[in-house]
Amino acid sequence: MKKGIGRPLLAGIMLLGVLSLWACAPKSISPAAGGMGAYPKDVVAQPTMAPLLAERMAYQSASNVYQESPTAERMVIRSAELSIVVANPSQAMEAIIRLADEMKGFVVSSNLYQTQTPQGAQVQEGTITIRVPAERLEEALSRIRALVENPVTDILSQNIYGQDVTKEYTDLQSRLRNLEDAAEQLRKIMDTATKPEEVLQIYNELRQVNEQIEVLKGQIKYYQESVAMSAITVTLRAKEAVAPITIGTWKPGGVARDAIRALIRAYQMLASGVIWLVLFCLPVAFPVGIVVWLIWLGFRRWRQARKAVSRIESPPPAA
Repeated sequence: MKKGIGRPLLAGIMLLGVLSLWACAPKSISPAAGGMGAYPKDVVAQPTMAPLLAERMAYQSASNVYQESPTAERMVIRSAELSIVVANPSQAMEAIIRLADEMKGFVVSSNLYQTQTPQGAQVQEGTITIRVPAERLEEALSRIRALVENPVTDILSQNIYGQDVTKEYTDLQSRLRNLEDAAEQLRKIMDTATKPEEVLQIYNELRQVNEQIEVLKGQIKYYQESVAMSAITVTLRAKEAVAPITIGTWKPGGVARDAIRALIRAYQMLASGVIWLVLFCLPVAFPVGIVVWLIWLGFRRWRQARKAVSRIESPPPAA
């Protein structure tokens, strides 16, 4: 009877021992399972964990970040440059300013100045940069082109640029979220810290993370505004400034232009030769020259030594 009771009792004691060991064993720390709540308080409160936490949460691979949002909306910064000839540059500039105001845009910069024509006349020229809503960029360009009298000859140049910043914008947003999460976790860690030095170190880490957050917000805002508002730079030239000088069938302006271009090409070739001489020929010739000079110096000393030996060994002439 006692023997039958002893075996179940022994098994129960062994089971209780196993359960006690399992309960006392340290639990697995897995941020994926429980986030910061899975860490014991004595481990979380360590100040050395704060920089590691912020670094791990704030910085990730840019390629992984971009792959997380394959369906993100494209972020394209569009801008344009025009150079046109108008009868009155100041009136054309005022019209462009009114155009920006009408389209709920704004003027970034404007510059109106006096220049002199080859005939000696004073005329106005100017440059203006405006920003208009990106969806109305083509409309704004059409209305600016309408300021010229002859689109064939009075539109000197027109360039439209596009810069895709989708990847950079997505990366900034992901880094911002990670930094905000890191800041929140650092606040929780600071609440659980008890030692003054721990609180101070975590506070410094939190301040650095907040500074990075403000920088990222500024970059994100810049991208958003650049994508939403396209920049248009217009160069305004007066008709008198571009009118050719004609004497009969001969145009000295064209000859002068060709001469200036030939002179510039000659100076470019001369400058290229000097650059090659300074950056390529001299660095190559200098060590080669040193080697040649050392060989020549050694050969000269060898010849002098041979002559001295010959004078010693040669018998004196007979009297």
